[in-house]
Amino acid sequence: MTSEFPGRLNASGQEKSATREPLAEASQLKAALDGFVSEIKTFRADVMGNLKEQDERLTMLDRKMTTKPARPVLAQADAGEGLHLKAFDAYLRVGDDDGLRGLVLEGKGLNTAVNSEGGYLVDPQTSDRIQGVLNNASSIRAIANVVRVEAGSFDVLVDHGDVGSGWATEASSVTETGTAAIDRISIKLHELSAMPKASQRLLEDSAFDVEGWLAERIALKFARAEASAFIAGDGADKPRGFLDHDIVANGTEGWGELGYVATGAAGDFNATNPADAIVDLVYALEAGYRANATFVMNSKTAGAVRKMKDADGRFLWSDGLAAGEPARLMGYPVLIAEDMPDIAANAHAVAFGDFRAGYTVAERPDLRVLRDPFSAKPHVLFYATKRVGGDVTDFSAIKLLKFSAA
Repeated sequence: MTSEFPGRLNASGQEKSATREPLAEASQLKAALDGFVSEIKTFRADVMGNLKEQDERLTMLDRKMTTKPARPVLAQADAGEGLHLKAFDAYLRVGDDDGLRGLVLEGKGLNTAVNSEGGYLVDPQTSDRIQGVLNNASSIRAIANVVRVEAGSFDVLVDHGDVGSGWATEASSVTETGTAAIDRISIKLHELSAMPKASQRLLEDSAFDVEGWLAERIALKFARAEASAFIAGDGADKPRGFLDHDIVANGTEGWGELGYVATGAAGDFNATNPADAIVDLVYALEAGYRANATFVMNSKTAGAVRKMKDADGRFLWSDGLAAGEPARLMGYPVLIAEDMPDIAANAHAVAFGDFRAGYTVAERPDLRVLRDPFSAKPHVLFYATKRVGGDVTDFSAIKLLKFSAA
């Protein structure tokens, strides 16, 4: 007779074998788990070893890249600038140009040794510093269209006409419409120069930041010369300013002429309603240009204009609400350009327009410096040159305020 309960011992001992079977299965499961854990540990060790080897390779690569000398950069080249900066510093301090002569402009196949043409190209760091000052200066450059060219001139194609149009039905014949008139404006680049000087003893002092000093002096000279030329330059060996063009009464101007609005009084604003002239100037400009328009005047004129009020007693002038934000006149920004004429009889002392559309500044990206240790002993002269031009490219985009009766 068999037992009713498995696992209990009987006389024949059959239940003993039934108990050993689960124990054998547990032993096999434990062995399998031990093997799986061992495989995981082996896999983890392999992964950590690979990561360590990869990290060592990256470290060696970083070390190699750090010790590798930077490639020279000049003008628009896309490379490092450390090597050129070091060579340029040696040239400025002691006239050693060996380092500059060996540098090549990658991507252009040109050499920096341009001494026969008037000097060596300024290192990119100094050049960017000068360019930053020029862009931030109170000059027409700050609001004009600035382009960089590699040629000796910059041509602008201007469409100052309008293509004709008309309505047509399905059955009617289509008549020929008018064609647009295209003009070409050529902006010639002129050489702008500055010649700061420093003593040789000062240059030999390693604590003296010669690049920073040179950038500051060059930028100051260039900014002053450009600001004047962009407003009143005659175009002879300099950019042509917008006030050098023919100026006629608004509404009668043609291509090549700027229109003006009169204040109603010679050498002053109208005594009865002085603010009317400002309003008339704003709305003399077409709506398409007003959206991006800016007032341009000098400090003396600004002092007179900022006292004006409208019919309700509110000032037309409002100062900028944040640091660096320009003042506004009737909601439009104001650029204070000291080269604008003072208020006087028949003077065009205020300009208003979209200068980004109306005036173009063209320049070459390179800036050269020639070191002259002989002409002004014991001082060293640095003759810096760049090429820049400018002219009006859209005469409809700029209007002037004339201080006259009519």
